[in-house]
Amino acid sequence: MPAGIYIQCRSIFSIFTLMLLGIFNANAIEWPQEVTAKEGNIVVYQPQPESLDGNILQGRAAMSLELIDRDDPIFGAFWFSARIDTSADNATVRDVRVTRVRWPESTETDEQRFTEVVEKSIGTSSFTISMERLSASLANAKQEKQSLENIKNDAPNIIFRQQLTVLLSYDGSPQFREIENSPYERALNTPFAVARNKQTKKMYLSSGTFWYTADNPMGPWQVTEYPPEDLVKMLPKPDDTEAKNTETAPAVIAVKTPTELVATDGKPKWKSLTEGKLLYVSNTETAWIREVSSGDMYLLLSGRWFQAKKEAGPWAFVRADKLPASFNDIPPESDIGGLRVSVAGTTEADQAMLDAQIPQTAAIKRSEAKLTVEYDGEPKFDAIPGTKVAYAVNTTTQVLKINGQYYAVDNAVWFVASAAKGPWKVADNVPTDEIAKIPPSSPVYNTTYVEIYDSTPEVVYVGYTPGYMWSYPYYGVPVYGTGWYYPPYWGRYYYPRPPTWGLHVGYNPWTGWNVGVSWSNGFFSVGVGWSAGWGNHYYPGRCCGGYYGGGYRRPVVINTGDINIGNSVSIGNRTNISNKVARNNNISGNRVGKNNLYNRPENRVRNADASKINSNFKQATHNKNRANNVFADKNGNVARDLNGEWQSRDKGNWTPAPQTRDRVATGLNNRDISQPVTLPSRPNTELNRPNNMNRQINNRNFDRESLNRSRNARQHGMVREGRRGR
Repeated sequence: MPAGIYIQCRSIFSIFTLMLLGIFNANAIEWPQEVTAKEGNIVVYQPQPESLDGNILQGRAAMSLELIDRDDPIFGAFWFSARIDTSADNATVRDVRVTRVRWPESTETDEQRFTEVVEKSIGTSSFTISMERLSASLANAKQEKQSLENIKNDAPNIIFRQQLTVLLSYDGSPQFREIENSPYERALNTPFAVARNKQTKKMYLSSGTFWYTADNPMGPWQVTEYPPEDLVKMLPKPDDTEAKNTETAPAVIAVKTPTELVATDGKPKWKSLTEGKLLYVSNTETAWIREVSSGDMYLLLSGRWFQAKKEAGPWAFVRADKLPASFNDIPPESDIGGLRVSVAGTTEADQAMLDAQIPQTAAIKRSEAKLTVEYDGEPKFDAIPGTKVAYAVNTTTQVLKINGQYYAVDNAVWFVASAAKGPWKVADNVPTDEIAKIPPSSPVYNTTYVEIYDSTPEVVYVGYTPGYMWSYPYYGVPVYGTGWYYPPYWGRYYYPRPPTWGLHVGYNPWTGWNVGVSWSNGFFSVGVGWSAGWGNHYYPGRCCGGYYGGGYRRPVVINTGDINIGNSVSIGNRTNISNKVARNNNISGNRVGKNNLYNRPENRVRNADASKINSNFKQATHNKNRANNVFADKNGNVARDLNGEWQSRDKGNWTPAPQTRDRVATGLNNRDISQPVTLPSRPNTELNRPNNMNRQINNRNFDRESLNRSRNARQHGMVREGRRGR
């Protein structure tokens, strides 16, 4: 790939090519699925969601009854409400409650029988759908189009350099603490390995590959080939011990305020795109665009666009739905095609918004969910203005005090205690009304995206959406971070807060957010852990922040929610900083099912066995004899997609559907099917059966527009599912 803005995304064109070649994922969850009843089989076609609220999915689905005593299947539609449980790749649909049914082609005497069969069999079954298909199918569901009005979008300080450069970020003025049993101090409030000789005050910086030296923490920093040997021994040995040419070492710029760096490998190289309407800089890792007609330049930083006439600025925020029209024409297969996810209205941006709706869920065993909260001294709480909530500032755990009770979030699970120090137990409920008032200006804002859905004496059902990982839908695109600067807390230890700027965060449509720190992939190939007695002078973050150190032989240097600067997803190596392939630079964000907190090895012990807690549901199986091409429109009409043409079900046959939304005679005798049957919420009460309804001859509307949307969404989900794992 040319040395342009590296986007880890295959083009939509390439993916469709794979589909046409028949290259599908072996683990795909296929539809339709069927359940077996005493009377025969019920074939359920892929559901068409109408809303998703928390873990409650509501929608409709086409179905057919293949009864033992009938030769031909009987088609109908049903509406449902169900719960979903999500995993890394799939979602389980359970607790399905049939709320309405439609039988366009059944006789009056059969309807009650059919309805009873469906209600009983569907309600005791569970279905599995891939996360890709579920996400794509939500395109037709009711969505809250509300953006976060209190997100802060002021531009950070933006620095331009025409050479490979790394941003050395301090969280405020540099702060140092002694490294035990050594003549050195270490800078606490930076993700880099920065040390200072206590006597000479000489500064040293290491990437594990290169060493730098300076007389001041803020620089200027110069490459050195002769770092102190005792200091070198305190860092983990690089996996790649091959000597590096210091001429390839990037420059270092130190900053102590929120800053973003735009570095080019030499002078900016502008390339033309989109019929000459746009230019982009090809020799940088930052999205840097120029609109030809106006001469305006645009930068994409943490999912936000900023506009200026010149590099010196001033840079002003531009909403993603207010960009020039030419941005929508960026070809998906181009070098900068991945930027389309940050342009409102594109397919990629719309899909990211759909991904953001789906929660990650888990059933937490009460007996295995433990929490111990450690404070730096006695618990200290700061009030959140405009709320009745206060949060603990001197701990790495997010602890809230509300009306005399204490609530804590640990890896997306709520705990409750009557005292700040515990003992803690898994919470059945939390004061959601008060928690919902926490504004983005608070460093515990992300807790508002963790929910409790249900509970039993043994387990509590919980879930979180991307906001817990500091990823938010904003006017049609995902943005990273709230934009607010949260000052750290200093006690015996340093407690950092989640940052928005300085990490070179970018969004990948297939893997989610990733971190670069600009030209640093390879620069962090070893990490910053100290291997000689440094462990007592830092406090690693659990959920809401903390620079990692203390002998960790891994490149994870920051944990702010789910930020892992570390390097496990390959992003290329065009800078010659390191020959080692970059790894682990994922931030779980909008991307559905990826890096689920509940599935991390350290958290799995508290997860209930899904097969056991759902053992009372019979798993539906794939019906291989039927194509997944049957739909129900919003009026309950059943239609089949045959090579792009719609056929409607009428009198037991498939016939060409009308080309417009004209009213079509049903051919049914003396019964009103303009409204589906409404069933009560409890299955054991008297049903409002179809034969009790007022039956009159009534024509129906065939909603081709609704069906087209459902078909497109289903096809798009199959494309995304086929891409899984590549």
